[in-house]
Amino acid sequence: MPDFRQLRTTMVDTQVRPSDVTKFPIIAAMLDIPREDFVPDAQRDTAYVGGDISLGGSRVVLDPRTFSKMLDALAIENNELVLDIGAGLGYSSAVIARMAQAVVALEENEEMAAQAASLLADHGADNVVIEVGALQDGEEQHGLYDVVMIEGGVEEIPEAILSQVKDGGRICAVFLDGSLGAVRLGYKIDGKMSWRMIFNATAPVMNGFEAKRAFAL
Repeated sequence: MPDFRQLRTTMVDTQVRPSDVTKFPIIAAMLDIPREDFVPDAQRDTAYVGGDISLGGSRVVLDPRTFSKMLDALAIENNELVLDIGAGLGYSSAVIARMAQAVVALEENEEMAAQAASLLADHGADNVVIEVGALQDGEEQHGLYDVVMIEGGVEEIPEAILSQVKDGGRICAVFLDGSLGAVRLGYKIDGKMSWRMIFNATAPVMNGFEAKRAFAL
């Protein structure tokens, strides 16, 4: 059996720290949370290899470099409420829970949501609430949110989600334009989003986050 603790350390030392991620809460959480427990059983032995891990369809567990740099840009505080869109089996929410006051983990696949709830409970993430629903709708019941994190690629972010960001809050996602991708960080200022590009990255575009294309004859 692989030494998963050593593999976690290697992941942080070779994929996270060299990407200029230095905030202690991120490093500590990624060293401690057993990523192998939050991926499909067939992928456990490759849980710490660089790159996305497929959850089926257009869904992935984001590459450690991409995920950690997004967290670094968001700079989540311990008094903040976070919406984690596309939580999958719960890895991202388990990590974010170490930094935030509370996390709403949104997942549309009922089977994955049930597994996530069980895994998060097993690992003591008692400040995470699992909600089942369409990812593109966000989760307005618990909002407004200080931080929104989208665990996959987008071409556009639906207005329903943007409306759930608190004024002064922020949102982070991997934006795709054809084969090119970049992580953008958005701040809501006076009710409007202001975006800036953070770094290059890619991820599969999730269903419901495609750009609306004009009909042409």
